[in-house]
Amino acid sequence: MEKTRQSYIYALLAIFFWSTVPTVFKISLSALDIMPVLTIASFTSAMVLLIIMAAGKKTGLIRKATWKELLRSALLGLINPFLYYIILFKAYQLLPAQVAQPLNMIWPIILVFLSVPILGQKIKSKSFIALFISFAGVYIISSQGRPFNPGQSDIKGILLATGSSIFWAVYFILNVRDNRDEALKLFFNFLFGTVYLIVAMIITGDWQTEYGFKGVASSVYIGVFEMGITFYFWLKALKMAPTTDMVSNLVYLAPFLSLFFVHFFIHEPVYYTTPIGLLLIISGIYVQNRKIRTGI
Repeated sequence: MEKTRQSYIYALLAIFFWSTVPTVFKISLSALDIMPVLTIASFTSAMVLLIIMAAGKKTGLIRKATWKELLRSALLGLINPFLYYIILFKAYQLLPAQVAQPLNMIWPIILVFLSVPILGQKIKSKSFIALFISFAGVYIISSQGRPFNPGQSDIKGILLATGSSIFWAVYFILNVRDNRDEALKLFFNFLFGTVYLIVAMIITGDWQTEYGFKGVASSVYIGVFEMGITFYFWLKALKMAPTTDMVSNLVYLAPFLSLFFVHFFIHEPVYYTTPIGLLLIISGIYVQNRKIRTGI
């Protein structure tokens, strides 16, 4: 019982921090360009994961990494954080936070369809139903309060936000097939990602002459609570729970809780279509993941 209670504490901590991230994304991007924000966040995340590994006495695993494992990490780091977050952050620049976040949530549905060419799995009929329900939610959220006249929506931002879910789904599939320690994998991913980002800024000249406190502090926050320690909290919750489904479904509280933060901290008016669309997206994910019980 004690472990169950602790698992819920860890899960709720992770959900709380993840729900603050859309607000912090908007704050950081109002102060700095995408590349500096992401570089600071990625480096911070790598350092947080290194500290977590040191606390668990796992730093010796870094020296044992083979060239094959490093090449895998180099590929994963190119997908996440480099490509995935550049696309996602651009979507956040173009869209309200309450729109960009839920559009990115359709990745579990995208994951199923990508599993066909990558893993050779078959698509069940319920997956098409789930896809239809979730994309109905995407449409409603994208309308920004005008479901019958959605012309005010930024089409580029919508495509970027939904498209980012494809990169996350690909990353998820490749990451699941990697049996190394989770903290080690993530450390190398963000380390390589930081290198890519620094090189990209050198090539493009995307350096800023001034880095104000708000921009740096919010970028560090993203590195700690979007990419770093929050993932550790979530893993602890899953490991301590009697069954993973006891806590895994709690993650869908985050986008609803985030509406509170985007409204009161960055003063976004919450469209009535946002919670409706969120419910549809989550319903689609539920349909996809639901196990059909058969009676005798």
